[in-house]
Amino acid sequence: MIFSMIKELEQALSQALYGKEEVIRLGISCLLANGHLLLEDIPGMGKTTFSHALAHFTGMQYRRIQFTSDLLPSDLIGVSIFDATTQQFRFHAGPIFSQLILADEVNRATPRTQSALLEAMEERQVTTENGTHPLPEPFFVIATQNPSHQTGTYFLPESQLDRFLMCLSIGYPPPEAERQLLKLPENGKIFEQPPVSSIEQLLTWQQQSLQVHVADTVLDYIQNILAASRHQGWFNHGLSPRAGMALVRAAKAYARTEERDFVRPDDVQAVMPAVVNHRLVIKQAHIQHSPAEMLLNHVEVPL
Repeated sequence: MIFSMIKELEQALSQALYGKEEVIRLGISCLLANGHLLLEDIPGMGKTTFSHALAHFTGMQYRRIQFTSDLLPSDLIGVSIFDATTQQFRFHAGPIFSQLILADEVNRATPRTQSALLEAMEERQVTTENGTHPLPEPFFVIATQNPSHQTGTYFLPESQLDRFLMCLSIGYPPPEAERQLLKLPENGKIFEQPPVSSIEQLLTWQQQSLQVHVADTVLDYIQNILAASRHQGWFNHGLSPRAGMALVRAAKAYARTEERDFVRPDDVQAVMPAVVNHRLVIKQAHIQHSPAEMLLNHVEVPL
């Protein structure tokens, strides 16, 4: 039952993102792994449409927050206002108290506001002067970021990039998919279709993804990847233990989208670019391969 519903979700999302089946599958995997997703691409590639469609078809409450240089942490989190009738401060929740947050152009906000978002992502709660306020479940942040060469941006530091389980670039559609897209009217009819799952079903999917089996040989493979990132001298620094845990979580969720309850080495390989590339910086700029490609080419695959 769960597998057929996940496939149905993939098919529904393919109406919003033409010709990008693997991006869709990785995005769903990130959600099932209870992580957060960073989409880095130029404007107009479908980041907002994909985010809205994912919220719609999973039944999640959706909020889009446009990040700008004058956005304050209180605009995001909320404020405490003094109530004269009760003589107490009352917390007025901000837009972050939703189930799927689209943090649009997150690198246009100041580092202070970025930190407020990323702290909430990590803690899954907000702390103010009058207490701690838990965020709803599920809580999934999709942040979009313009390429670093665009002006007016505040680059996310490596420590904050690490908070995102995956980083994806949608990229241009294949010619045949783009042709099909050009023939279509506005995609408003997508949101007239019923959701594929309920919130309760989505939470069950997330729990079941945690229970996917990882054999010792696959764990050895992941450990060898981590070791290679640290000892080959290719990168400014190697992958952290948290990155290794992220790789395990993502591979488990990806195996679930492939209708399996166990992880294979090719699941690790499928999620590697999305999980690893934004966490590593290559020392030699002239190298053409991505960090994930370098590691996968170097580490022997278990039989």
